Amino acid sequence: MITPKVSDIVGIVNKIAPQALAEEWDNVGLMVGDPFSEAARIMVALDGTPDTVEAAIAHRCQLLLTHHPFIFRPLKRISSANPTERLVLKAASHNLAVISLHTNYDIAAGGMNDLLAERLGVGACRPLRVTAAEELVKLAVFVPKGHEEQVREALFRVSGVLGAYSDCSFQCAGTGTFRPLAGAQPFVGQVGTREYVEESRIEVLLQKRDVSAAVSALIKVHPYEEPAFDLFPVLNRGMERGLGRVGVLAEETTVSAFADEVKGRLGLAGVRFVGDGGRPVRKVALCGGSGMSLLHDAQRQGADVLVTGDVKYHEARDAEALGVALIDGGHFGTEVIMVDSVASRMESELALRRFEAEVIPFRGGRDPFTWR
Repeated sequence: MITPKVSDIVGIVNKIAPQALAEEWDNVGLMVGDPFSEAARIMVALDGTPDTVEAAIAHRCQLLLTHHPFIFRPLKRISSANPTERLVLKAASHNLAVISLHTNYDIAAGGMNDLLAERLGVGACRPLRVTAAEELVKLAVFVPKGHEEQVREALFRVSGVLGAYSDCSFQCAGTGTFRPLAGAQPFVGQVGTREYVEESRIEVLLQKRDVSAAVSALIKVHPYEEPAFDLFPVLNRGMERGLGRVGVLAEETTVSAFADEVKGRLGLAGVRFVGDGGRPVRKVALCGGSGMSLLHDAQRQGADVLVTGDVKYHEARDAEALGVALIDGGHFGTEVIMVDSVASRMESELALRRFEAEVIPFRGGRDPFTWR
């Protein structure tokens, strides 16, 4: 077991929520810190506030992982006279690196909005607004018989996902030939002699952005000095990614009853709703945090209700006019669920890579609003 570096954590975060998914206006990734420093203790929090920075320092953490960007707007200077800049200085002075994953995590499969949908019992989900579709590449590699599993396992760390299925591959048998030339150090055979070897062809589908990582992984574990592999662009459309989610409840309910359900399932002090409380609800749109920009998408998708936070007065009037009910669970209340989920995912990914680090979920998060 080895201690991960900050750059290793950046890599894991990019697997959970690739930076390429983030909206153009957003700021995600490594905000503060040395990518080559060690991160033996990691704290996960919704916000990068004075409370979370203090807690991370008190727990002797080297890394703070937040959802909301630690630095959102460009900084022209770093001065202790400004609250944001003061936090940056404090983190840097205590060698506390900060990584943020924001709209990339909102959009990612298994990310914020999938968590919210699962918590609220909304199934058969798809993106409410599609922002990207994966480009796919097929990798085929030829492996001597008996060594397939080590290569397959290495590839599955970065590939082999088809929709809701992981560890997907195809394998078939054949015969490979090669003649090692002078200077070669063959795993099988002799220099100058043509060899015939029983081999397996293993195929996996990759997201285009993962090709380099997959090739590096297979070269690292492949027994041959010069592994043979092919890369093919495919016309298959990959999984669609996007903001928010829309899906269905297992059973029809009403706006009022579902508002109570949202309050209970998220452990909220209270919720607000817009629309007739007795109106039937089956199809649900949702977006954690502030999702009123998706109101028209919810209406076009035929949603009965949109669950989100930060609803403004005139937005509520727009929803009434469009015939879409709203349930406002607050920005904090609809997003704080990410803390435990990201902490658990980080622990799994660290263990998979044989890294030794402690992951600490921040339990002191609080809604800035007080509900009565």
